[in-house]
Amino acid sequence: MSLGNVLITGGAGFVGSQLAADLLPETDHLYIIDDLSTGRKESLPQSNKVSFYKASITDQEVLEEVLPQVDYIFHLACRNLLLSVDDIEADFQTNLFGGYCLLKKTMELNPKIKRFVYTSTASVYNNADILPTPESYYDISMPYAASKFSMEHYCHVFHHLSRLPFTILRLSNLYGPGQLAVNPYCGVVAKFFEAAAAGEPLIIYGSGEQTRDFTYISDGIDAIRKAASHPEAAGNVFNVGTGRETTIHRLAVSIKDITGSDSPFEYQPERTIDTVTNRCLDTKKIKTELGWNPEHSLEKGLKNTYEWLKNQ
Repeated sequence: MSLGNVLITGGAGFVGSQLAADLLPETDHLYIIDDLSTGRKESLPQSNKVSFYKASITDQEVLEEVLPQVDYIFHLACRNLLLSVDDIEADFQTNLFGGYCLLKKTMELNPKIKRFVYTSTASVYNNADILPTPESYYDISMPYAASKFSMEHYCHVFHHLSRLPFTILRLSNLYGPGQLAVNPYCGVVAKFFEAAAAGEPLIIYGSGEQTRDFTYISDGIDAIRKAASHPEAAGNVFNVGTGRETTIHRLAVSIKDITGSDSPFEYQPERTIDTVTNRCLDTKKIKTELGWNPEHSLEKGLKNTYEWLKNQ
């Protein structure tokens, strides 16, 4: 698959930087827009084929410079779940208004874009009463989920009005190499590994019996690639997960076993954002229509992550 010129918004973040490294060999040029609020420029691949813009996706001048030049757009930029509750206005400005600006400018400046891939979130399911949860379900109660889900709707609107060839992916708890605990808003896997390495307590919010559907980064990247290339992906929404539940306590035990750490567990009260008791995504649609299957069990993914961390 030849990608031509590619834009990744949020490209200096965990998923964005891993996507950039993966796509770079197949691109003529790679444009990265990231305001570095949580991303790290050091995470980007070093190449004369990469142009980096430290900017918000609401920056009209940057969008007007970059958008006419690209063939594919991967829109990953967003405010973090933890930050969204503390500042709903900023969450709205980035996740919804910023996304809307990107869609609008894309149609104005590049109506022949080949694919617009938007990474949404399993957070739109909240504490679902259907497990595994299909794409038809939603339960919106938190700002982050509201802004991300609203952006999904605007993708549909621009598809209806302007035939924008979009694909939406609802990602579930991606983890793996490239995710660093130096980012205070990183996922629980990176935090547990850091604590285990330092001999510090692994902090568990709530009982630890809450479950998540942990997805290894390279499997997530593979899904994003298929969203951009597969003809059946255009105009569709897909879950990206494993279809398996893992308790946070089980995750912590696994990481202690892999690292050989004797770190204790420390249980703390649930936070405002801790509304999900169980998460498990139904992935039949993406498997059937795009031929995507996750290749990494949680054990394999955690071992790969630990090997990567030891080399950092």
